[in-house]
Amino acid sequence: MILAVHIGNSTTAFALFDGDGKLAVRTTFSTDIHSTRDQYAVQLFSIFQLYGVDYGRIDGGIIASVVPPVTGALAGAVERLIGKPPLIVGAGIRTGLNIRADMHTQLGADIVAYCVEAVAEYPTPAIVVDFGTAITFSVLQGNTYEGCMIAPGVQVSLEALSQQAAELPRISLAPPAALLGRNTVDAMCAGVVYGNASLVDGVLDRLEEATQPAAAVIATGSFADFVVPYCRRKLLRDPELLLKGLYRVYQKNAG
Repeated sequence: MILAVHIGNSTTAFALFDGDGKLAVRTTFSTDIHSTRDQYAVQLFSIFQLYGVDYGRIDGGIIASVVPPVTGALAGAVERLIGKPPLIVGAGIRTGLNIRADMHTQLGADIVAYCVEAVAEYPTPAIVVDFGTAITFSVLQGNTYEGCMIAPGVQVSLEALSQQAAELPRISLAPPAALLGRNTVDAMCAGVVYGNASLVDGVLDRLEEATQPAAAVIATGSFADFVVPYCRRKLLRDPELLLKGLYRVYQKNAG
């Protein structure tokens, strides 16, 4: 089995792939920049116990992180449990992508991982829309990463409303009851969800005007299910795109 880990700003996702490359276990917990290697090891050990996984059967691991303070601690936890250091997506890792970027080191490891999978599994030109802490639009042509656009994500927008407007409360994200809210909570949910859906539709139109029509537009990320149903454009949902991409990158580098 292969352990794939994505350390995101809000949550950390773990996936175990079996010998045939099929996703066997998938779970998440909150990302904590203050947790130590041993604390993460305990969390991992508990996850393995919960799902009945014999971690002695894990052959290797790979990590994509956008939270540098957590990377070392979690990599150390993985090594402690499986007995070998995990691969870290970054400089020196073989991906098969031709990356058009001013500074390759500035491209997020998560973007690299899901672009690798998108190129392998979908026709191009393709656009990957990642609904995470930010909404990221990545444009792919063949195996070439052409660039991306980054906008504030759903949760960031919602938190900004409550933090910057004194009379707006902190609320949980929920599907909007209607296009027009008749109370503050419904109005905020409608504004954030429909606003982000309109952002996605508009950006996709502009990207295709600047390049060419996309053969596939793939939606992924933890907040995709909140926004995609309200988009006018057709988006293909692939919630495990990033984790599957990590497994594919591992195979390219495992010898």
